Amino acid sequence: MARNGDRAGADPDHRSEEGNGAGGREPRSGQRDALDAVWGDVIGGRAQRWLPGLAAAKASTSLAVRPRAVVRRSLGLAGELVRVAVGRSELQPEKDDRRFKDPAWKANPGFRRLVQAYLALGEIADGLVKDADLDWRTERRVRFAVENLLDALAPTNFPLLNPSVIKATVDSGGLHFVQGARNLFQDLRRRPFLPSSVDSSKFEVGEDLALTPGAVVLRTELFELIQYDAQTEKVHEVPLLLVPQMINKYYIADLAPGRSMLEWAVRQGQQVFVMSWRNPDERHANWNFDTYVGAVLEALDAVEDVSGSDRTHVLGLCAGGNLATIALAHLAKTGQQDRVAGLTLAVTVLDWKRVGTAGAFMEETTGALGMVDSARTGYLSGKDLASIFAWMRPNDMVWSFWVNNYLLGHPPPPFDVLYWNSDHTNLPAALHRDFLQLGLENPLTRADDITVLGTPIDVSKVTVDTYCLAGKEDHISPWHNAYQTTQLLGSDPDFVLSTSGHIVAMVNPPAEGGKATFQTNGDTPDDADAWLEGAEEHEGSWWPHWTEWLAQRSGGEKPAPREPGGERYPILGEAPGSYVRETV
Repeated sequence: MARNGDRAGADPDHRSEEGNGAGGREPRSGQRDALDAVWGDVIGGRAQRWLPGLAAAKASTSLAVRPRAVVRRSLGLAGELVRVAVGRSELQPEKDDRRFKDPAWKANPGFRRLVQAYLALGEIADGLVKDADLDWRTERRVRFAVENLLDALAPTNFPLLNPSVIKATVDSGGLHFVQGARNLFQDLRRRPFLPSSVDSSKFEVGEDLALTPGAVVLRTELFELIQYDAQTEKVHEVPLLLVPQMINKYYIADLAPGRSMLEWAVRQGQQVFVMSWRNPDERHANWNFDTYVGAVLEALDAVEDVSGSDRTHVLGLCAGGNLATIALAHLAKTGQQDRVAGLTLAVTVLDWKRVGTAGAFMEETTGALGMVDSARTGYLSGKDLASIFAWMRPNDMVWSFWVNNYLLGHPPPPFDVLYWNSDHTNLPAALHRDFLQLGLENPLTRADDITVLGTPIDVSKVTVDTYCLAGKEDHISPWHNAYQTTQLLGSDPDFVLSTSGHIVAMVNPPAEGGKATFQTNGDTPDDADAWLEGAEEHEGSWWPHWTEWLAQRSGGEKPAPREPGGERYPILGEAPGSYVRETV
């Protein structure tokens, strides 16, 4: 990816003139430092969590000139603590706060007062951040550090203050601490040095996960193309190509049977193909947007040849949605957009303005070590990326397992989504930089501001029918940012909002009860909240809604192919292929 017509090296064997082995444009020093804040090394992440630096200084200065606010909050805390002590406080945890699910937190007067005092401290901290009247970026940095500190200080994290741990101590005679110490020792032996979130021994790709039958019909240095076996007598004429994220592996869309989005699509008569990215190492440092977008176009060629269709649906997941959109903008610029029948973007952000906590750290300068490390090794470690994302939700991804694994001595749960989440993938150094450019400069919101494969990219020229899915509780791709896609593309996308978070928004099978809901709105006003105000809520999964949308744009039906592949694309092996099994 290049700016202002200066093309980055598209040749996979190209080395940048700067000699960094990453290809493409050398980022400015501020970009280099910011890179770690968003995608970078855990070292930089730790510093930003606990030491927000200049942001903390700004907050302190702001509060220093507002002494009345500080005094008011302090008196409020003192008053609330008095009410806690005498048993008159009405503070209680949120219903969905699983830290305090043990009945003793309500039934026992001592534990009830302890959690109320903790909640009172959290309220004054939140109030002081609001009183500081900071700009958005500074406010998010300070709040992130404060929330991380409060999460760490929760009474549930300390053995003598957690009723569940005390009960376990009595029941086991303290032996659970021995197992907890073993679990801790095992986790400290390997990166990312966090409590294990899943019992990995319970899963194996190809045995328990990624089981939809199919075959690899194309293998390149960068990806394998899998075609799934038809499971209906007839199939729609227009096939579907999945472009997955480059962080983690594609099988989030193909978990266990009954929980696989791709299996669901196949059973609705779709011809389904998926790209399975290779797990890069130091040999692939120069793989950048040119390389990956070129791979999408190569996969599209193969899908057309195998299916016999001159049009294809493209589904992009998360960062894969960025690749898919850029590829379509390239096709639009070169007069080939009619090759795409429809575009689906799932939990994808094109407009990176104020993208939650990650966006707030875009200008930090404390992460230089992470960029130096990725340039030296040729890739950004998937384990370090996992640490960054875990600390974005510390209660769910860190402290809950701290209590379960170490304080209670239990093994982590066997959960397929968490296994997928821990199946780490690296990010090539050059792609690392290109995503930094998207985050810092937000070029997809402006016409022709970047160049990919020699083509100026203007996403407003993407006019194919588009289906945009977002998760209302998504902390990685906030739904307000995802909604802005409706204002950037040249089409009038169908925007669908699931009630779930980043992952569960995609893993949303209809068979799993009636808990799931999603919202739609026939209009796409400029403001996301205005869209939400006029939206209609639907019970159940969005999967049937989506496959119906696909079917309406997939032409007629034809007899299903007897087997994957074709003359030019013979079967190279069974799904899920070999690349998905590569580990870091």
